[in-house]
Order: sequence, then structure tokens, then C-alpha cells
Amino acid sequence: QSTGSSGINAEYGDFAGWSLPVSYPDLSHVESHLHTRKGVSIFDVSHMLQLHIHGKDRVKFIESILVADVEALAEDTGTLSLMTTENGGIIDDCIVHKSSAGFLNLVCNAGCADKDLAHITERCEAAVSGGMDVTVEVKPKHSLVAVQGPQMSAVLQQGMRDDLSKLYFNHTALVEVWGIPCRVTRCGYTGEDGVEISVPDDRAVELVERLMGTSDEVKLAGLGARDSLRLEAGLCLYGNDIDETTTPVEAALMWTISKRRRAARDFPGAERVMAQFQAKPKVGQRRVGLVVQKAPARPHYPVLNMEGEVIGEVTSGSPSPCTGQNIAMAYVDNKYIKNGTPLQVQVRKRVFPATKVAMPFVPSHYYTPPK
Repeated sequence: QSTGSSGINAEYGDFAGWSLPVSYPDLSHVESHLHTRKGVSIFDVSHMLQLHIHGKDRVKFIESILVADVEALAEDTGTLSLMTTENGGIIDDCIVHKSSAGFLNLVCNAGCADKDLAHITERCEAAVSGGMDVTVEVKPKHSLVAVQGPQMSAVLQQGMRDDLSKLYFNHTALVEVWGIPCRVTRCGYTGEDGVEISVPDDRAVELVERLMGTSDEVKLAGLGARDSLRLEAGLCLYGNDIDETTTPVEAALMWTISKRRRAARDFPGAERVMAQFQAKPKVGQRRVGLVVQKAPARPHYPVLNMEGEVIGEVTSGSPSPCTGQNIAMAYVDNKYIKNGTPLQVQVRKRVFPATKVAMPFVPSHYYTPPK
């Protein structure tokens, strides 16, 4: 499948059956990454699954699938959440927003789109059979354009009458951008200030052309840069860092589950997740950040303790364009999760020193309300 960026001069790759730009000829991967950190870049993320959940029981229904406290969300705000199995594994990570227009907006990963839609549809049918008023709608014919970087606001504001300075992180609004009806959500997966714009398919190219026309400093960026940006920001890639074999506790994502949801234990897999969370001493593994000396760590490379015993595995890793270090995410045994713990990573037949560090690897710059 193709998106609005198809046909543009770029190097393309296959992502979950979609042909998407990995990089563009004007900037290298590293240059594009660094440009996003200091300027503004546009990413085509139209392969993501966009859903609307309707009906008076929509909040009750979505909380039977996600771990989020959707009931507590103010209108036109949202959060990152997790869809979990009955055993506490992570089916997908997604963004949910509560729209003042009377529905919930859900954005899921493209790689999980088919299984997510099947799971949600099956659960919806069961809910309706049980008397709930809820329907699930795939948002038709809409592209998703991410505009990311510290100059995003200055660029996008030129096309909007609404005041972007009042739209904070994870807030969403239905607005016109250069006269095009859009949903603009202050979010993204780079660690920088940014928005994701849901725009009708037939006007997506027009929107991007208007954005590009504001300044020569607005650049197109591919999914190669998006991957290294999200890694620096300490953000998970589904299928690498989280999947149905990992729980929110193991993935260090318990912050997605509010006190109310923890106390109620009413999300799928709650008994196992809460048992893991409350266990003393902690058992199993935990997702952590590593800095590796001399060699880049890649997925599936073994992580060793200083005695040479395998105590975990790398799930994501690359050189960091911003820090100049080789950074990685890995799952390691709980006894090795203290910051500063010396470890080792096996790269083919050699072993290199590594240190457990806090994430994100670079500071995040989300646009949040003044305190």
C-alpha cells in the first residue's frame, strides 16, 4: 500500500505492507535526525490505523481494552496507552484522545493494524451483545502527517487562525490549516515539540506543500530518522521493545496505569501485572537504557554481567547522532537495573563494556502548560 508521499524522490522501504520513505536525497539519515532536533521536519505516518469509538458506553468499552484512565481525561486531551492481553502482555501501544465532539479517537501502530482491528471489533461485538452502546469506525480516507521539531510552532502557526500556544502536549483540536479541515494533536514520537495532523487524503499533499512553502528550513524526513529519534527519546518500538510476551511492568511502562485503574484491577491482565508490580523482591526482567563502548549494539545481542553470564538481550540500538554514544534499550534481570551498573554487550564474537543509564538519552522538549 502507498501513502501521499509515494512518488516523491526518496529511498522507500516496506513497513507492515506499506511503502514508506526511509530517507530523502537532500539530507543523510544523521543530518535529518539533527535537523529535527534543531529545526522542523515532516514525516509521513499515514500508515497508522486511525479509529473512532462512538456510543454512550465508549469510555467504559475502551477501558475494557486499554489500561488508560480515559474517564479522567479532560475533553480534547489524550494519553499514550497500552492494549493488553488477559495475561498482561502488550498487544499494542496506542494514543487515545477524548474528543469534545462525542467520540474517542484512537491511533494504533500500522504493524499491528490488522490484529488490533480484529481484537477491538471482536470485543465491541461482545460488548454490544452484553447491552453496551458502542460502535467502532475506521476513520476513512485520512492521512497522518507528523510535524516535529522546535520550529514546528512558528511554521504551523502561519496556516492557522487558532493560537497554537494554547494547544499543549497531548491536547487535540479540530481546526483549519490553510483552509484545510484537520485534527491537530500536539504529540509525536521524537521527544521534540510537535504535532500530528490528521488530514483528508485528497488534501494531504496540499498541506505538506503549504508547510514546505513557509521556509527552506522545513525538510521532509523518513522513517530512518524517526527510529533513531524515538530511541534517543527512550520510546518503545512495538515488535522490538514491547510485544505480547512483555508486560507493562517489564517494559517500565507502569506510568501508563493510573492509581484508579491499579486499584480497580479492571484492565485485561491486571492480576498478573499488579502481582509483578507489587512483588518484593522484584523478579523477572526490566527494560533499561544502555550506553555501549566502541561498538553499536543491535537487537538480539546478548547482555552479560561482569562475570560473563547472559542476563538479558538488546531490543533496539544504534549510534546516537546527538550524544555521539552507542545507545541501546535492553531487557535485563531486575538485579542489574540500578543506574551506573557496569555490564557487557556481546557483539558477534567480541564483548564490549556497557553501562546502565537513565532514559531518555537526550532531554525531551514536550510543550507542556506552565507550572
